[in-house]
Amino acid sequence: MLRRLCVIIGLGAGALCAQGTFGSGLYQVMERASCRACHNPDGVASGTRLHFPDADASPEKIEAFGNSLVALVDREHPELSLLYRKPTARIAHTGGERIKPGSPEEVLLKGWIDHLAQLSGAELSNALRYKELEEQGAGAAVQDAELRRLTHSQYNHTVRDLLGDQTDPANQFPPEDFVNGFRNQSRGQSLSPLLVEGYSSAAERLAKSAFRGGDTHNLIPCKPSVACRARFVREFGLRAFRRPLDAGEQTRYEALFRSQADFFKGAQVVVEAMLQSPNFLFRLDSTPDPKLKAWATASRLSYSLWDTMPDADLLAAAARGDLATRPSVEKVTRRMLADPRAHEALDEYVSQWLRFDRLTTSSKDRRKFPLYTRETASSMTEEARVFVSDLVWNSFNFMSLFTADYGHVNQELARIYGVPTPAKEFDRVPFPAGSERAGLLGEGLFLALTAKPEESSPTARGLYVREIFLCQHVPDPPPGVNTNLPPVTEAKPQTNRDRMTEHATNPTCATCHKLMDSVGFGLEKFDAVGARREQITFEFKGSPGATGGSGGRGTRVVNLKIDTSGTVAGIPDSQFSSPVELGAVLAKSAQCQECMVKQYFRYTAGRMETAADRPLILKVTDDFRNSQFRFQELIVSLTLMREFPVAVEVPKGLAHVASNH
Repeated sequence: MLRRLCVIIGLGAGALCAQGTFGSGLYQVMERASCRACHNPDGVASGTRLHFPDADASPEKIEAFGNSLVALVDREHPELSLLYRKPTARIAHTGGERIKPGSPEEVLLKGWIDHLAQLSGAELSNALRYKELEEQGAGAAVQDAELRRLTHSQYNHTVRDLLGDQTDPANQFPPEDFVNGFRNQSRGQSLSPLLVEGYSSAAERLAKSAFRGGDTHNLIPCKPSVACRARFVREFGLRAFRRPLDAGEQTRYEALFRSQADFFKGAQVVVEAMLQSPNFLFRLDSTPDPKLKAWATASRLSYSLWDTMPDADLLAAAARGDLATRPSVEKVTRRMLADPRAHEALDEYVSQWLRFDRLTTSSKDRRKFPLYTRETASSMTEEARVFVSDLVWNSFNFMSLFTADYGHVNQELARIYGVPTPAKEFDRVPFPAGSERAGLLGEGLFLALTAKPEESSPTARGLYVREIFLCQHVPDPPPGVNTNLPPVTEAKPQTNRDRMTEHATNPTCATCHKLMDSVGFGLEKFDAVGARREQITFEFKGSPGATGGSGGRGTRVVNLKIDTSGTVAGIPDSQFSSPVELGAVLAKSAQCQECMVKQYFRYTAGRMETAADRPLILKVTDDFRNSQFRFQELIVSLTLMREFPVAVEVPKGLAHVASNH
């Protein structure tokens, strides 16, 4: 029977399938049903007990995963098991029907559930042990990259602090790609020929400017002489490479210095050469070499917390060996957070995390939205920057990001929000009672960034909430799917909810779209630039019988009521109908709180988190929660955990919970 079923559903009739293993049977069914797309650490079902192993998991691990599903089986009444009732949609399932009742696939599902229901003794203990190990982040740790290329932002800040140059030369380099939501991810840091050419040109200009008119930036530490050449190479090299030069490097750069008769010309060619060296362009982030460990720590701290090179105090601490203990690094971290450069680094993180670039490069229909200009977009990004900065540096509860009843507005934004213009630009202004605005969800940045040029977009808004605030990945649409909505016509004017009916009824679209659209529908009282509206208004010009025109033809105005009922599928009791209510849902959501940690981890580590990072993520989240969600404490906790990784137990209440998702 099993062999015949395997053939029917296209799994082949090989030995593994004939023997009825999980990997050759039900696992393939679940893969084809796209269960993995949601049931993974970054999926919509990340908060449930069902997490698929990595896509490249070994057959042994897949079989162990199959046995671990016993946690979802009612051993006394197998037919009532969540593992059976959820994918067949016999009870509410966010992913809808994934296995059709009465199908051969359901027979395989039932067979595996019956098998699990009969496990006992050591078999049952081993099955449960697998799940425990998964939740503890079992697996090989991912080694952080030893070298990471300076981002364009880090390049600009580094040449500013190294040379006193304020021209931001990296702004002329080829643009950086976003990977995992950020521009600084190690797997997206390749060197293109254009970038190498940009480095070369910038080095030449920077070196020439540094010594134009002599030592105008006080780079030479001594009176020009033969001995001073060696000292300059040694001291400038330490700052440029963020570590001491070795003997060979010292000799080569001294020889380069001596190749020029003029002292300042010699210093210039040394600077130009060092700025093109991989030792400058790539920062030492980790190393197995004990002689370089302290310097790697200093570099890692400075680029994480300041987005620039170590200062003299940090380099001195590395030289003294003062970065080797947890208390000393915590002291240094807190000292660095009190420095203005930490504010600048946070601004860079926020601009990438919230994707300011998407708004500043977008446009809106000026006929529909005359108040929206390029200056408006800039004001929206500045409001978000000031808002987040205020929460962080004044040690407010960071989850107020979603619930604050105020904005930071200027004249541009005041017109859109319908509030008085403050005396000081981007000063705090309360949102009017009844405006239903709250935190970022009520600000122009989010509402305009997640909209089309001419109208709001429930799908884009829902996707943004999933990816940016819940760290969940929604699968891309299948190739060839028409993503255009039916046009609004005078004969059939419709709201976005009505136009998107196909998303809910077409099986190809429904599963993913109800994860996004159900969030966006609750925000429909805000248009494509973030202005509030009570209804959607359509104007049809040249309409027969309409008023305001000649010959019986004018403009017909149609007003449609807005249904703003929404929900965040995957979060219990998450019904809402406004940014205020959605903000409250997110602020108290464990997934959202953990996402705040994940996003900052991804940014500072330059990579996605893995199963091996799970205990770290949970411990930092626990520290974040215990600090009453002070973001500076999140930074300190994550910094210390990355510098001094220790085995930690998963904090109670933060492991994946049994839920009704």
